[in-house]
Amino acid sequence: MQRFLAGRIFGLATSAVILAGITLVYTHVADINQTTVALSLLLAILAVSAVWGMAVSVVMSLGAVLIFNYYFLPPVHTFTISDPQNWVALGAFLFVSTLGSQLSARIRTEADEAISRRREIERLYKFSQKLLGEGNVLQLMNAIPDYIVESFEAGAAELFLPLKDKFYRSGFGASHLDEESMKTAFIRDEPSVQPQQSLYFIPVRLGVRPIASLGISGAHLSRQTLDAVSSLVAIAIERARAVEQLGQTEAERQGERLKSALLDSITHDFRTPLTSMKAAVTSLLSNADPRSIDPHQSRELLTIINEECDRLNHLVEQAAEMARLEAGEVELHLEPHPISEIVDSALAELKTSLTGRPVEVRLSPELAPVVADFDRARDVLMKLVDNANLYSPKGQPITISAEQTGDSVTTSVADRGPGIDDFEQGMIFDKFYRGKDQRYLVRGTGMGLPIAKAIISAHRGNIAVTSQLGSGSVFSFSLPAARAAEAAR
Repeated sequence: MQRFLAGRIFGLATSAVILAGITLVYTHVADINQTTVALSLLLAILAVSAVWGMAVSVVMSLGAVLIFNYYFLPPVHTFTISDPQNWVALGAFLFVSTLGSQLSARIRTEADEAISRRREIERLYKFSQKLLGEGNVLQLMNAIPDYIVESFEAGAAELFLPLKDKFYRSGFGASHLDEESMKTAFIRDEPSVQPQQSLYFIPVRLGVRPIASLGISGAHLSRQTLDAVSSLVAIAIERARAVEQLGQTEAERQGERLKSALLDSITHDFRTPLTSMKAAVTSLLSNADPRSIDPHQSRELLTIINEECDRLNHLVEQAAEMARLEAGEVELHLEPHPISEIVDSALAELKTSLTGRPVEVRLSPELAPVVADFDRARDVLMKLVDNANLYSPKGQPITISAEQTGDSVTTSVADRGPGIDDFEQGMIFDKFYRGKDQRYLVRGTGMGLPIAKAIISAHRGNIAVTSQLGSGSVFSFSLPAARAAEAAR
């Protein structure tokens, strides 16, 4: 109110100065006819009405009529009007100035309303963009009051969710809001608006059904804006719930897929050794007289049982190792090691399984040592080389190479296998996943690559694959170089 009165007083003072200036110029500086004076005064009145409104322009119009009569209509310097036509001129001047002021003030009011609506639309758009950025229901509930305060420059905001009987407050002093009024707005499904106190309590409706209520204070909002805010909040809550439900459904679907993959792996990889062991034991037990069993055949059957037991034990160890890696229970002994030593050790371990397979090693002697757990890094390389050996045709070479890439050393294993399509490359490091075209042709559990990825991640390195169908695959992993690791310390 004080600002309003100050603006009006300033407008009246400015009007007086403008009238005095026009009078001074036209009476002492230039010899101007009455029509020019009247038009000048009329333009000044219209300009003042556009800035300060109708009240100031009407007062200025009355002052302009008196000045026009006193200084410019004969007899001058008196308020007497000798010519009846001047009465018509003064009346027309007062009418036109008042009408023009009214129109100008109306245009100004409509322009202010248009600007206000545009700002509200911009704020609503900004508010909606923020709501769309949240997908988690809990985070959205906590964020809505803050978004309202930020978007609409409110003093405080609060959201009441009756299903949880919980209030979510903004971080800007929402304790001033009456919680009972918010509950009443929800129960009655009617808004409570107090514009004088800038206080609003509105229900949040989804269709015709209220699902929550909002309390807002310290902002000047129109009824249309309040309805829009209510609708946007309702849509955002429902959307977040739908997204969360979709995420749960997708998680359940992925869980079912993982279960299917696990069962498939167990069925294929556990049944094979069990079948062999069962056949060997059956052969041994089929002979009623143990003395009649051929010693050579008996030893061969026992060897099969021993090897298949080792294979089952290896499968169980892989599952246990993966669980330890995911739980972070594996302690790494990080020391500098030349990558050539890791390659030589891995090839020595795989010497038997690589019989008849040419292996090309291309290592630069200038490579920096890598900071790694020697045994774990060797296991990763062994898994990649064994994988290449399983999927490559007989007689085709496997190539092992390494290169310095910035602060790390990248080691690659290239094979001449069938390749991996783009879709499967994104899942090849998932637990128990095996290529859809090779899972029944090549033995395996689908655990080798996930274990390798977990080990490399524990070293803060990266592992990746590049492949093209029919042209083989290249698996690469990077480990930090010793010089870079020392510098980081």
